[in-house]
Amino acid sequence: MSTFEFVVGVVYLAAATLFVVGLHLMRAPSTARRGNLISAGGMAVAVITTIVFAAISSGGTWIGWGVLLVGVSVGAVFGIVQARTVKMTAIPQLVSIFNAVGGGAAAAVAFASFVADTDSSALSLTVSIPIVLDVLIGSVTFAGSLIAAGKLQGIISGKPLTFPGARILNVLAALVAVGAGIWALFGPPNLTLLLVVLIASLVFGLLMVLPIGGADAPVIVSLLNAFTGLAVAMAGFAINNQALIIAGALVGAAGTILTLQMAKAMNRSVGAIVLGGFGTADSSGTAAGSPAEDLTNIRQLTADDVAIQLAYAQHVLIVPGYGLAAAQAQHEVAELAKLLISHGVDVKYAIHPVAGRMPGHMNVLLAEANVPYEQMLQLDDANAAFDNCDVALVVGANDVCNPDARTPGNAVSGMPILNADHAKSVVVIKRSMRPGYAGISNPLFTDPKTGMFFADAKKGLADITTAVKEYVTA
Repeated sequence: MSTFEFVVGVVYLAAATLFVVGLHLMRAPSTARRGNLISAGGMAVAVITTIVFAAISSGGTWIGWGVLLVGVSVGAVFGIVQARTVKMTAIPQLVSIFNAVGGGAAAAVAFASFVADTDSSALSLTVSIPIVLDVLIGSVTFAGSLIAAGKLQGIISGKPLTFPGARILNVLAALVAVGAGIWALFGPPNLTLLLVVLIASLVFGLLMVLPIGGADAPVIVSLLNAFTGLAVAMAGFAINNQALIIAGALVGAAGTILTLQMAKAMNRSVGAIVLGGFGTADSSGTAAGSPAEDLTNIRQLTADDVAIQLAYAQHVLIVPGYGLAAAQAQHEVAELAKLLISHGVDVKYAIHPVAGRMPGHMNVLLAEANVPYEQMLQLDDANAAFDNCDVALVVGANDVCNPDARTPGNAVSGMPILNADHAKSVVVIKRSMRPGYAGISNPLFTDPKTGMFFADAKKGLADITTAVKEYVTA
């Protein structure tokens, strides 16, 4: 090893250290921004080091450097524009697109490495195994992430999409991909076999995500994120790049842990999620009071009714759900909370692990509206606070506060929930009585101490804020 190669290795190690430190800081909302910047700095160091290493060790051609410059420029501009313009409600879709790009790029690296290393003799297993795994995992990630992004964006229906023979075809695609991959490992170098692995993996990725319902979309995005990390790590082994190996391993490990935590929060196994079929209800719903809805046991409230309860409460817990995110009502709920706090009311937010579209999504959404981190309570702390809560204000949440989770025999049985029904009074802001993604009714809505305020979250919160001002300024 030359002195130059030793220095490059040390710099890669320093970049990897920045990745680890940044990931550690991302565990808490108050330090996540700093952690993100540190990790980005580590990646910048790794990219610059790789470019310098390539320039000195191999030289390259003008065409190659021109293509690289175009790629870097396009990627940088896209990243900067998206980071500055993307709405918080669209972050999950953007993450899914990033997963697709990462998986696709890793597969492309494997192909390039295969073409560069191919000769008349078989490749060593230390080279061929990472290449085949990279193509297989990267292709699955690319196809699956694009479908997941389409579901989250609404381009593709959030309902499970199946057709006769879909699972048989999926199994066949997996068998073809694995079989061709094994053949490619132990046979002579064959680009056709690698293309078979690519195509079969793309088909498997499509058929794996299409049957997954909207409620499971956050978990599958996290799972595909773990796949992206594995693909990147395999790309690092294929081209012998330590920074890619370490970065990919970190992403893969973090994504796996996050996937397992989310599945646990939904009381679903990862296997059941991959098989699909959960989350058939649509979030739009019909208007309240339509013939399709039974409002017999429902106590309906007006904005004034809700305002009176909030203005004269001592402790209020706000339960934000996907309805709040979809309506982009984070600023309205923050304004209401600020008004109540100025009137001496203790206001906190109860955050469920799978509220919104991905872990931390609700925290980021509220942080965008300048909600202090200390006001955001996670599941255990929130549940402890409900027993002393005067009013639980549920905004666009459904399954995450469904008391039926405590009883067996239904779609949400065993799912950890927010104990909103333990509050002295409950107010639910919801567009309609339509069920959540689990497709079952919520007995919280018919509880005698619950009042339903049927409205779009954004407009409903604005109306309540206006009404509260009549009482707190009187």
